Amino acid sequence: MLLLLEYIFLGIVQGLTEFLPISSTGHLVLFRKLFGLDEIGLLFDTMLHFGTLIAVIIVFWPEIRQLIANPTSKLARLLIVGTIPTAVIGLAFEDYFEEISRTGVTIGWEFLATGIILWTVESMPKGHRRFGQINYTDALIIGTLQGAAILPAISRSGLTIAGSLLRGIDRADAARFSFLLSLPAILGACALQTVKLTQNPLDTATLIPMIVGTFFAAVAGYFAIRWMLKIISKGSMKGFAVYVWILGGIILGMQYL
Repeated sequence: MLLLLEYIFLGIVQGLTEFLPISSTGHLVLFRKLFGLDEIGLLFDTMLHFGTLIAVIIVFWPEIRQLIANPTSKLARLLIVGTIPTAVIGLAFEDYFEEISRTGVTIGWEFLATGIILWTVESMPKGHRRFGQINYTDALIIGTLQGAAILPAISRSGLTIAGSLLRGIDRADAARFSFLLSLPAILGACALQTVKLTQNPLDTATLIPMIVGTFFAAVAGYFAIRWMLKIISKGSMKGFAVYVWILGGIILGMQYL
């Protein structure tokens, strides 16, 4: 029962933090160490990503349906351009970043960096370029930032939304493009991890708790996306900046004191 509750908790953490600008990987690394679940393995990682993928598909189904119907549309091309640098960075530095995620030694500093990024972009003038005005240069820059967010406690959504805002894109459309750009990134991560799973024995003992955790990741992810879209449109991300600063400070204090 305790294991099931831990998996449910990790699923909720993944779903919320994947789309809130506070880093899902950083939180999972932290809580796994607190729970002593470093051995959870690649299977649960894959299933959690699949859960958040379902959340994106549900929220943005109208756009995804249009992409399926018209795979050569401008949006489809923008997502391809944005995904290329993400894939290049991810594949080139995969082993290095996996080692950082495993040890978690840098996540305190990375949480602090995420907070600085969020606070900085919130202090800038608002952009007014709408979704239809996003160009290939925008997609390339935002996709590169998404690739940089492979560091465990650098928020993917925070960095891509920040990049969009720096390019003068309207806040609501910045969030929308960020979440749509996460779709091929999450899908690619699931595919890569699935290939690796075929090379490792399957541990079926914890399969049911993992499935339940995945369900909660999808549900939490759905509400996180809806909430984040509202926050970006009408609110501020400075509260998230303060949160990750406090969290990063606590982690560094635990590491060095």
